[in-house]
Amino acid sequence: MKRAIGLMLALLSCPHSAGAQDEVELFGYFEPSVMGVRIQGSTRQLYTNKLRVDLKSALSDNITFAANFDYITYHGTTEWNILDFLSSDLTSNVPQYLRTVYTLPFADRSFLDNAYLKLAFDRFDLTVGKQQISLGTGYVWNPLDLFNIKDPLDPTYEQPGHNAVRLDGSLGSRYGYSVLFSADDSWKNSAKMLRFKGRISRFDYSLVAAETVWRFHDYTRFDPSWLDFVELPEQRRLVGASTAGELFGLGTWVEYGYNKMETSKDYYELVAGADYTFDFLTYFMVEYYRNTLGKTGRDLYDLNDWMRQYTAEQKAISRDQLYMYISHPLTDFIDLGTSCILSLSDNSLALVPMLNYSFAQNMDILAYLNFNIGAEGSAYAETTGSGGLLRARVYF
Repeated sequence: MKRAIGLMLALLSCPHSAGAQDEVELFGYFEPSVMGVRIQGSTRQLYTNKLRVDLKSALSDNITFAANFDYITYHGTTEWNILDFLSSDLTSNVPQYLRTVYTLPFADRSFLDNAYLKLAFDRFDLTVGKQQISLGTGYVWNPLDLFNIKDPLDPTYEQPGHNAVRLDGSLGSRYGYSVLFSADDSWKNSAKMLRFKGRISRFDYSLVAAETVWRFHDYTRFDPSWLDFVELPEQRRLVGASTAGELFGLGTWVEYGYNKMETSKDYYELVAGADYTFDFLTYFMVEYYRNTLGKTGRDLYDLNDWMRQYTAEQKAISRDQLYMYISHPLTDFIDLGTSCILSLSDNSLALVPMLNYSFAQNMDILAYLNFNIGAEGSAYAETTGSGGLLRARVYF
């Protein structure tokens, strides 16, 4: 943290002209939160304090520098064993001496989330450094996104930055393109992406081709020499398309991605959704998601499926899911809503009532509860526990 703040202060104190000084912006937020889970007859709580400091400077008319520093502290239950959330059919096969290696620790951390230089030219923009990369039109799931996996309970929360070189250009008023390269230890293992964008009538569309290495782990094999599970990296090539627009008064979107794998079975992901705001201000949204990497029933889920979902190596454990959300403003400052995530593959669901409160001009409060309803071993089984989250954010 001291190093991050020192770098930030050094950047602000560097000699520059008075005109450039006027362009320096310093802002951010403080975000305390508490998450609680009721499982196996006991309650566990995790408290976090997050400080985010953003720095942005327009160095000239066509050069912009921006950076984000995050400092997060964790308190309460800072070690969570994933086996506690799984069915006894799976956990009984894990030897007692290996049970502790399935623990996810939460340790205080400070890091540079984003730091990039953006050069703007007449026909294209070039962005170099650690930056936000958001791909696709889906709200909860994004088949075209190689870099991020959203939390279905909190899908709009900010995504981390990724190191990349990105070129965004225009081809007239209706078309555009993006080229992205994210370096790894070799050209073969580096992520490459090409996207073409256009518009037809009321619909925007994108065509995407990408390549990267997917670093799976085998969570049934622990390597004591590396103190980690055995890694199974393989090449992943993706081709897909997305579109979003208005149809019969509804906002609609579709996103599809086909993945050709080096050793695993090829699979595809599909998202289709729609939303509508009624005259009385109630908002409704529905999104369907299919992932053929997922399984068609709870009896087919294995330990690797669960671990890869909890560690964000894959987006879903069940093949077909449905997300629904409805909200209504009680006042100008309070929104009440409920989301429901239904696994069509195993007939389980998560029910998430929530409240958004704009407490003041520079402060927001989010609260939600999470009730899992399903048979043991299903994606949203009652045995995985129910809980909630309370989070405030104060901007400065």
